[in-house]
Amino acid sequence: MQELEFLQYLIENIVTNKDDIKIERKEDELWILLTLSVNKEDMWIIIWKGGSTINSIRSIMRLVWMKLNKRVNVKVLD
Repeated sequence: MQELEFLQYLIENIVTNKDDIKIERKEDELWILLTLSVNKEDMWIIIWKGGSTINSIRSIMRLVWMKLNKRVNVKVLD
């Protein structure tokens, strides 16, 4: 569950509407999938400049959990 808390921490420090953050976690033998939902007013922050913010978040998440031999992916719901 550390990956969920870490993603929550990252997103809380980026968006304005912190109470509207929802993260769902699904895990199978290969991947941990984190599905992120934020307030529509904050969506532009997450997908800003062609998705550079969310792609950076994905890279950080993958690097951190690569050390633990886990594969993590982050999906954003519109």
